[in-house]
Amino acid sequence: MKFTPVLFAILLIALVPCAQAQQLGLSRLFYPNGTLSASYIVPTNSATTQNFGLTRTSFLGIVPIQSEVQGSFSLKKKFDLRAVHTVLIGQYSQLQPTLDEKNFPDNGYKTISLGAIRMQASVKDKLWVYGAAIGMTESNETFFTPQPFLWGGAARMRIIGLRSQIVYGSILAYNQKLRVIPVFGINQRLGKQWRATALLPFMADVNYHPTKWFSMDMLAGVNGYSGGFQIQTAEEKILRRQNYQHVKLGLSANLHLLTVFNISAEAGVAGFRQLRTFNSARENLTSTHPPFAPYVGVSVRYLTSRSNFSSKFMGKLGLGEKGVVNW
Repeated sequence: MKFTPVLFAILLIALVPCAQAQQLGLSRLFYPNGTLSASYIVPTNSATTQNFGLTRTSFLGIVPIQSEVQGSFSLKKKFDLRAVHTVLIGQYSQLQPTLDEKNFPDNGYKTISLGAIRMQASVKDKLWVYGAAIGMTESNETFFTPQPFLWGGAARMRIIGLRSQIVYGSILAYNQKLRVIPVFGINQRLGKQWRATALLPFMADVNYHPTKWFSMDMLAGVNGYSGGFQIQTAEEKILRRQNYQHVKLGLSANLHLLTVFNISAEAGVAGFRQLRTFNSARENLTSTHPPFAPYVGVSVRYLTSRSNFSSKFMGKLGLGEKGVVNW
């Protein structure tokens, strides 16, 4: 169960309120691919907190739309060679939270988002990554309480030899309020079979890839959602919103089959959880902290095509192993 590559690209998913923290694959922007995934957080109880559980299913699609090399002259008559790669990323998710074993809200939430990632490498400006996305979360029972979110930003990426890449930049995000978030990421090969990848403050991952067909990941990530719903009373329909967030630690096993399929199983624990409900005036109504809870997840990814040239290029940069996609 993984997310978008080239470090900063993962921000597209990390900022979506219904995103799942998954392993960080640094090659997925170079291949059209689609992922179906499902996860389940087991309801847990404590002396002061109601049972809270969460089921999530989602589809993530990545489609490259531009890949070209451009040449240009500046006003000072200096020649610059620029390589540009652009992809579209779309996601649809269905969430079903439960409270005391009852659906809350009655039919759960849905979320949809669409964004674009653009990578630009040139002799003059080096390597930059730009991105933007927009989306919304909404209760299944109504179309009148959408919770919009959006983000946009840029990051500078530096390739340090064949083993290391770092990225640093900032993003401007809106989800109920406007935020400026500085980011720092690193992709470091620790040996022939080990790699550490992180995009702080959102995700971190250690990958062990002993064979071409099997790999394992130890991962951590910040997840959650924000959605609106309505309560029907005798007098009127009352707008409510619900926020949920957690930090999860997990371990996954990944099978890479027939060069185009990746099947993953993941398990771990979700902690540091907060569940908050507030009204249309953004006044806090309830705030609880569910205890640590186990979770499980599965995903199936299909790559529609693979390019030998791209695979070799990724391997030379240290983003993949021997021409094999680093999932």
